[in-house]
Amino acid sequence: MLNSQFPLSRRKFFYGGLGLAGATLAGCSTSGGPRKSTEGLVAWPADDLWPDRFKDDPEDVQEAYRYAVANEDVLQWMPCFCGCVTGGHRHNFDCYVREVRDDGSVALDAMSFG
Repeated sequence: MLNSQFPLSRRKFFYGGLGLAGATLAGCSTSGGPRKSTEGLVAWPADDLWPDRFKDDPEDVQEAYRYAVANEDVLQWMPCFCGCVTGGHRHNFDCYVREVRDDGSVALDAMSFG
C-alpha cells in the first residue's frame, strides 16, 4: 500500500538525495550564493543542449544538474543546508534550476557548479 502512494522507492530517494546533497554542498562552498542572472545558463534538456559552463564541470556535477532538472518532484522535499534560503531558494531544486520555461528551456542556477 505504501508503494502505491509513493511510486519512488525509498532506496532511489535516499541515494538520489545523497548524491545531490554532496554536489550542492561542494558548489555552495565555491560560488558565494545564488546567481542573480541566468544569461548564458539556459539549457534545452529535451534536446540535450547545455551551456558551455555546464560542459566545463566534472561529470558528477553534470549528472546532478541532469537529475535535478528531471526530478523536481523529488527535490522539492529536500531542504537546502548551505544557507541559500537567504537567496530565495525554497528547496534543493532551486540550487540547480532558477526557472522552468514554457518553451521547454531551463534557466540553470550556477550555485551548484563545481
